[in-house]
Amino acid sequence: MTLNLLSVFVPTFFFVSITPGMCMTLAMTLGMTVGVRRALWMMVGELAGVGLVVVLTAIGVATILLSYPSAFLVLKYAGGAYLAYLGVQMWLSKGKMAIKMEEEVKPASKIELVTQGFLTAVSNPKGWAFFVALLPPFLSADSSLLSQLSILVSIILVLEFMCLLIYAAGGRSMKSLLMKNGNVKAMNRIAGTLMLMVGVWLVFG
Repeated sequence: MTLNLLSVFVPTFFFVSITPGMCMTLAMTLGMTVGVRRALWMMVGELAGVGLVVVLTAIGVATILLSYPSAFLVLKYAGGAYLAYLGVQMWLSKGKMAIKMEEEVKPASKIELVTQGFLTAVSNPKGWAFFVALLPPFLSADSSLLSQLSILVSIILVLEFMCLLIYAAGGRSMKSLLMKNGNVKAMNRIAGTLMLMVGVWLVFG
């Protein structure tokens, strides 16, 4: 990996990551509802999913999957339906993800948050398409694929994590602004609508 190559790779993939999408919308939503600290668990799952997609793309599995879209359907529809269900629950101020005034309400578990992030990352066909289109030009047949992937995946995950934090912090700021007036119902409806959008986006995107 040369410095010239990295100088192109880093801004390219930062732009891809920072562009609003399902994972970034999910990070913003969880920043609103569960806070940035707990949203980190979703980010763990999302980064694991992104890392898996990058590696599989590099070894050519993505090309096969994109040739047979039906391979995505079960995971795609199940993940989308689950996120849409959570969105409806939040819109109604119900469920573990909704903002509630009662302190005794049990929040979403770490496993639930990790699963949410992982499913959103790996079941997003557009994410696979991005990596299929953008990753190959940065790989060289003259060097070890393992060493190249180690560097590229590390950079991609750092960039992705930075962008997730930016969106989650933005969601937290929005919550702080709206909660000053005690407008919990409006906050839940905004977050629920965003979550529902992610679910519909996943199914029909």
